[in-house]
Amino acid sequence: VAVGTVRGDLHDIGKNLVAMMLEGAGFAINDLGVDVAPEIFVEAVQDGAGVVAMSALLTTTIPSMKTTIEALESAGVRDQVKVIVGGAPVTQAYAERIGADGYSADASSAVRVATQLTGVT
Repeated sequence: VAVGTVRGDLHDIGKNLVAMMLEGAGFAINDLGVDVAPEIFVEAVQDGAGVVAMSALLTTTIPSMKTTIEALESAGVRDQVKVIVGGAPVTQAYAERIGADGYSADASSAVRVATQLTGVT
């Protein structure tokens, strides 16, 4: 799982919690950090990530999630990865609108969503 806070956002507490919970559930984690450019998420998928988990805390940065999904599509790797989005301003409706595979309101549900999307138990 490649985990990162999207471009323009420097908040990492939620991302770190999600990474810890996913790791505790047995997922291998590639923490991309904060202010992550779409191209870095693409590289992570090209390097083998099967899940991308994006976080945003600022309403001004959530459009970067859509931009990242578009970058995955442009790079031809969108069909190789499941995309999960979350963060305080993110909603299920927004996740659906931008074409994410899953939405998580908190760190514990991120594990459930990742498990459901990947079939990993």
